[in-house]
Amino acid sequence: MKITSIRAFRVELPLVEGSYNWSGGKSVSVFDSTVVAVDTDAGITGWGEVCPLGPFYLPAYADGVRAGIRELGPHLIGWNPLDIGVLNERMDSALLGHPYVKSGIDMACWDLLGKATGQPVCRLLGGRFGDNVTLYRAISQEDPATMARKVAGYRAEGYRRFQLKVGGDPDIDIERIHAVADMLKPGDRLVADANTGWIQHEAIRVAAAVKDVDVYIEQPCRTYEECLNVRQHTNRPFVLDENIDSLAALMRAHQDRAMDVVNLKISKLGGLTKIRQLRDLCVSLGIGMTLEDSWGGDIVTAAIAHLAHSTPELNRFTSTDFNSYVTVSIADGAPQRDNGTMRASEAPGLGVEPRLDMLGEPVVVVA
Repeated sequence: MKITSIRAFRVELPLVEGSYNWSGGKSVSVFDSTVVAVDTDAGITGWGEVCPLGPFYLPAYADGVRAGIRELGPHLIGWNPLDIGVLNERMDSALLGHPYVKSGIDMACWDLLGKATGQPVCRLLGGRFGDNVTLYRAISQEDPATMARKVAGYRAEGYRRFQLKVGGDPDIDIERIHAVADMLKPGDRLVADANTGWIQHEAIRVAAAVKDVDVYIEQPCRTYEECLNVRQHTNRPFVLDENIDSLAALMRAHQDRAMDVVNLKISKLGGLTKIRQLRDLCVSLGIGMTLEDSWGGDIVTAAIAHLAHSTPELNRFTSTDFNSYVTVSIADGAPQRDNGTMRASEAPGLGVEPRLDMLGEPVVVVA
């Protein structure tokens, strides 16, 4: 099997709630996602998706995905997409860095491998652990009372994991955490995710003010060193996200005892191949994981489901179903939430069939 062409489609994903707000006044109402098709001479196409959370979150932006595919694509034509390790080495040699550009191509190759072998991707990634995957709900940053009401509403829909967007004014964030914690029941989990929004002294203040609340503190500051210092000043369980962008970063954080849980995002690390390396190391080290991506629609959600379902339940802190946050569906067969959980498809590959009428014409074609 050989790659004959790579196509990229631009799709807009409007949000159900109208906007998504997080630290530093950042806000998005429509996400710009790129769907990637890897075509082969066997008549099989693999599908992937990359959706950065705006250019102000991580070193990634939507137009960069398409520009990167134009640059990288010619180096992959004629190569066997089932040799995924070989293809990743070639991508890394042809384009230094830019892991998010490579993520959609890598995801599509896993889809192809599943289709060619008649196996769902979760089985290729390690097997299917448990009956379903527990989801969290991200709560967009608003006033404390509104966020508490939204948590109560989503809890009624079956969610038991909540990622509260903080990282604003520390005094208001303290109110947000207390207001939401008062809504929770035994067995629920609350994460206060600052998305790098506090500086060190603010984060230490907040952590001290919620020391008696059952809450996880996630990525309070921009730098690893700041986060590590906050970690050393709090008794709350600690999550790292934005700083963990490589295997080396994960190993350093483990050695420093810098976190209890790590948030692993598919596109931040360069695709399913690279994230599987970190996932398997976390399993060996006994580290809990949130397994997800920066954002996306049905195809990203399917990839998250396969990655999470192939991870031992003891290490699965939580995952997410991004396709329930947006108003449009771009593929049939994607996982759908059920009482706060989802299941990876048992169909070959990712188990999704893109809706070509929603994708329109490709904006990039490399052949």
